[in-house]
Amino acid sequence: MEQNNLSQKDTPWHILKQLIKDGNADAIEEFTNSVSRDEMLHTLFILSQSEQKLLISYLDPAKAADLIDDIPTSYAADVLENITSDQAASIVSEMASDEQVDILQEIENDEAEAILNEMEVEEANELRTLIEFPANVAGGLMMTEFLSYPENYSVSQVIKDLTDRPDDYALYNVQYLYALDKDRKLQGVIRLRDLVFSEPNTLVKNILKKANTVFVESTQEELMDFFEEHEISACPVVDNNNRMLGVLRQSAVSSSINEKAESDHQKSQGIVNGEELRTMKTLSRSKRRLSWLSVNIILNICAASIIAMFEDTLTSVIALAIFLPIVSDMSGCSGNQSIAVSMRELTLGIARPSDMLRVWLKEISVGLINGISLGLLLGLLTWLWKDNIYLGMVVGAALALNTMIAVSIGGVVPLLLKKLEIDPAVASGPILTTITDMCGFFLVLGLATIMLPWLI
Repeated sequence: MEQNNLSQKDTPWHILKQLIKDGNADAIEEFTNSVSRDEMLHTLFILSQSEQKLLISYLDPAKAADLIDDIPTSYAADVLENITSDQAASIVSEMASDEQVDILQEIENDEAEAILNEMEVEEANELRTLIEFPANVAGGLMMTEFLSYPENYSVSQVIKDLTDRPDDYALYNVQYLYALDKDRKLQGVIRLRDLVFSEPNTLVKNILKKANTVFVESTQEELMDFFEEHEISACPVVDNNNRMLGVLRQSAVSSSINEKAESDHQKSQGIVNGEELRTMKTLSRSKRRLSWLSVNIILNICAASIIAMFEDTLTSVIALAIFLPIVSDMSGCSGNQSIAVSMRELTLGIARPSDMLRVWLKEISVGLINGISLGLLLGLLTWLWKDNIYLGMVVGAALALNTMIAVSIGGVVPLLLKKLEIDPAVASGPILTTITDMCGFFLVLGLATIMLPWLI
């Protein structure tokens, strides 16, 4: 027992808790530099909100920004909201512009404005402009830190500027440099390797390459297609007049797509109000889940009412109770596959609400093949197990028909919800589950009622 206590006291989170309690800022700074990023992240989530607030206040703004950059955006926003506006502003100022925008968009408007008011006027105004862009377009994903030089600069002048100001350019993507005219119109791109291997007196205009650009309002789907077509890690973002506004990294697009997929997955599992972490307040987490679970109670009662309608049939052939969940669950799995494909195609822009008929025809063709195959398999197994070919015919036919219904719903409902401006990630799952359960129960018990003389 004593050994376990000593072991716990040696854990990073316990050590940091004690250092925060002692208020030793130098020791806290030294400790955070000595542990790995993963260990520090784990420790941060164990701390209470009051301890997090103290930790952030003891850390250098650059170190705090580096730490906050590693945690989920919504949680990072909560951390910043829990400290004073001037403290938050000093930390946000140490981040790249795309990271600044992501976090400020998660913070309440009044709180975000209070932070911006504590920042330098020029930086704050730039961020206010960026925040206006939707999060899934180039303007909302780009970073405004980029290196540009006049065309008449020599290679030696550019290299001297880079080597003289390493700290100033710490947040910049220096793999590519850009040439702009006096109106900030893009003239071309300079690859770092071309710069390094050129003669010192060579002018920038002589090593410029034509830049592949994206429009500031290009959608996430268009950006993904762009980076698949062009094997580059970053590209300039321009407006209608070819003025360069920022740089978009391929990693930013990939990260945005992955976050959207993760968010949709959480919503499909009932986490409907955004990202949830166990470090959040218990009541807040409970409310997030209950809003979805409460609706599901009503939907499940609707499905159960079908069973009540055929109570006499179920009493006569009790074996049917075994196959009810099999038919509904198997059909639900098929429907969820269809939902996954529809959600993916909606995200990529491949499918639109106007494509419902085309999507349904594609899905029903797969559902027909899979439904018949699964129905024959279940029917055969039921016949061999219960030694009743008619029971096998009932459950097999029910599964085949319900599978076709499920894939139809799974394929079309997300598109329909999108048209109605309802989040398909939240509503598609419950709708599918309810309908497949109700139809599955109805088909099994309805067909059994028709075939009852041969089942008893």
